Amino acid sequence: MLLLEVLYYIFIVVFCFQLGYYLLIFGQFTRIKLAANVTNNLPPVSVIICAKNEAENLKTFLPSIIAQQYPVFELVLINDASYDHTWDVMENFSEQHPNVKLVNVKNTEAFWANKKYALTLGIKAATYNHLLFTDADCQPISENWILEMAGHFSAQKSIVLGYGAYQKIKGSLLNKLIRFETLFTALQYLSFAKIGMPYMGVGRNLAYTKEDFFRVSGFMKHMHIRSGDDDLFINEIANKHNTSLCISENSITVSVPKKTFSDWVKQKRRHITTAQHYKAGHKVLLALFYISQVCFWLLAILLLSFLVHWQLVLSAILLRFACQYLIIWHTAKKLKENDLVLLAPFFELFLVIFQFIIFTTNILSKPKHWK
Repeated sequence: MLLLEVLYYIFIVVFCFQLGYYLLIFGQFTRIKLAANVTNNLPPVSVIICAKNEAENLKTFLPSIIAQQYPVFELVLINDASYDHTWDVMENFSEQHPNVKLVNVKNTEAFWANKKYALTLGIKAATYNHLLFTDADCQPISENWILEMAGHFSAQKSIVLGYGAYQKIKGSLLNKLIRFETLFTALQYLSFAKIGMPYMGVGRNLAYTKEDFFRVSGFMKHMHIRSGDDDLFINEIANKHNTSLCISENSITVSVPKKTFSDWVKQKRRHITTAQHYKAGHKVLLALFYISQVCFWLLAILLLSFLVHWQLVLSAILLRFACQYLIIWHTAKKLKENDLVLLAPFFELFLVIFQFIIFTTNILSKPKHWK
């Protein structure tokens, strides 16, 4: 009985941690304004897309990039040693549009299947200082995407973090899970950036300057790590002074989601390998949130099972869920993901377990290639 009493007080501490994260950090997302870009600062922009075996996606989505309504921009297409018809598609596209620049990357022994190497060559080839990144399977939801993202550059702000969503597939529970995980990740990194602690961005919708890239020697500090061309680089250079958030109706990109659970697991394995290389402070804050999540669920279930102060435990659970629902609802509303709100607790519990399995699997066998 004494043990259960101790666990009850531990639960209260964990509950306070969770409430603190939601109210003090994640609640900051509700303060991000969805204002459209009204600045006159419109620098020339190089939009960069690195593609590996993406011939069909390029055919589908490149027209939405070239159709952007922006005064001066170029499209830098990088063929990362593809063995399908990616290069042919790129060449055909460049023949039709004079503002398209091509970079053809061959595999080398030192940088075999390394996206960072291919991106570096593309960045070197870019004409303009302001760079905007997306993926070959991404489509901006508006023809003003470049305008919205580039409009957040200023003399002080050289990094712009945006939101990259995934397409909705009707009737697919896996699709909702993938989109919820993406939504919750965005809630985390955008909220931390809002309080002056930016720790990552997503390459599906991300902008920074060529000057910043070469100032820190690009990806050299983590070139040996296969993934992390977006989050590790932002983790290295971003701070409260140089980072801006672009969350508006016209600034979102939408990507093709994985269709099978196994493909999604492979993708998440690559992504999760980078977190251990974040700055110490970021790792501590993210780890504390995850540990408090695990403990909250475990202790809540245990204490309710033994009816230990069950009225107070249940009240704490309901209060925590109410705060979570409110913040996720605001987040989902801003990011056009309203259909995910009701399933939030179930998805959260699944992701807590799923992340532990992925961490364990990656320790035993690390993913090798970006594709």
